[in-house]
Amino acid sequence: MRSIWNGAISFGLVSIPIKLVNATESHSVSFRQIHTEDGGRIRYRKVCELEDREVTQAEIGKAYEDADGSMIPITDEDLSQLPIPTARTIEIVAFVPEDRIDPLQMGSAYYLAASGAPAAKPYTLLREALKRSNRVAIAKFALRGRERLGMLRVVGDAIAMHGLLWPDEVRAPEGVAPEAGVTVRDQELDLADALMDTLGEIDLDDLHDEYREAVEEVVAAKAAGEKPPEAREEAAPGKVLDLMAALESSVRAARESRDGEEAGPAEEAQVRSLPQRETSSRRAPKETGGKKSTSTAAKKTAAKRTAAKRATEPKKAEPKKSTAKTAKTAKPAKSAAPAKKTAAKSAAKSAAKKTAPRRRSA
Repeated sequence: MRSIWNGAISFGLVSIPIKLVNATESHSVSFRQIHTEDGGRIRYRKVCELEDREVTQAEIGKAYEDADGSMIPITDEDLSQLPIPTARTIEIVAFVPEDRIDPLQMGSAYYLAASGAPAAKPYTLLREALKRSNRVAIAKFALRGRERLGMLRVVGDAIAMHGLLWPDEVRAPEGVAPEAGVTVRDQELDLADALMDTLGEIDLDDLHDEYREAVEEVVAAKAAGEKPPEAREEAAPGKVLDLMAALESSVRAARESRDGEEAGPAEEAQVRSLPQRETSSRRAPKETGGKKSTSTAAKKTAAKRTAAKRATEPKKAEPKKSTAKTAKTAKPAKSAAPAKKTAAKSAAKSAAKKTAPRRRSA
């Protein structure tokens, strides 16, 4: 990592040569301004208002704008003469518990890297002293033309420094809190505690910038000449006017999301059971309704089927030559009793003729 500042940590009479390295980086997608008609880049030019011409960087200096609008030039030589003891030194002024630092004061973060072998021993000494004391170091340093306040703490095996705002740079929260008096009930506090417990903790490494990822997908799609992906339509939350109902719903939703593995099968079971209920409820009226409204028609239909079956039975028996005589003698035996008593063939034929009309009439 490239250092942005070289100096030393002043720890009493101990001096620790260090290099200042950025501890954070931005992953946000940056855009350029273009001319929409032809895609040409739009650039800013530095123009002198009095001469109405573009000037080079070498012609540009610093100035302080007074209350009346007049400009007071300030040169680099003027700034170099300022009595700042922290020009190249991070001067530790105190050691305090970490909870004494208001997070509102914390700004940019840097790593302090030991510069060279001679800095290894005092660097390690300061690091281990901070660890054992469970405190942080408050320091003053100069960076980019101004004196700043910083907090040194241990991160792993390194020493990190957070830039701090001066106490008078933090605004008081006046007019921010609601002015109307509001009473919170114990039941609401209990539900709020339950919601906090249900949400629990989270590993910050699992969080990511979804907006940046979506922008990168759009850029990649347009670069490939494809249509950008459409945004997902999220269901709008229902309006809950009752605070207790909102808290209860939040606790329920948090528990379901946390217990995702258990909630998944339950949802599938509900989806599977719904079609069964609908099918059974639809079939039941058809069966009961059919029995009540078509009982007479069903009887007639059954009678017709029986008659048709009896009428076709002799025809089905004709192809079976081996059993034809048996079928002829067996059927008439049930309907014509005289055929059993008489052994003559003429009596059997006459009995068969008598039974045939009965089948057709049935």
